[in-house]
Amino acid sequence: MPGKKQRKSNDFFRKVYDVTLRIPYGRVTSYGAIARYLGSGRSARMVGWALNVCHTLPRFIPAHRVVNRNGLLTGKHHFGNSTTMQQLLENEGFIVDNDCIQNFRERFWDPSEELL
Repeated sequence: MPGKKQRKSNDFFRKVYDVTLRIPYGRVTSYGAIARYLGSGRSARMVGWALNVCHTLPRFIPAHRVVNRNGLLTGKHHFGNSTTMQQLLENEGFIVDNDCIQNFRERFWDPSEELL
């Protein structure tokens, strides 16, 4: 039986996945924005950990839509191929140059403002 810490972690990961599933097509958010929305503003790294393992889930989680606060594709190495994350974003109309989303601020989706 999982301990209290394990259950808390699993619950946080589930909440991260719920928010990530709500990111609209053609928009991106950051690890920190998700953490702040979940009331854990200092847990951006834990959001990243959750998204790093989401490929093991039976449901597709659009983790490619979550980048760092500057629009950098810092999680790209967790997609199995170093260009997969960029390709998924480009399929949604993003321009990615040197692992950075161009017009990041214009395409940014803040769950704290969008989800009430």
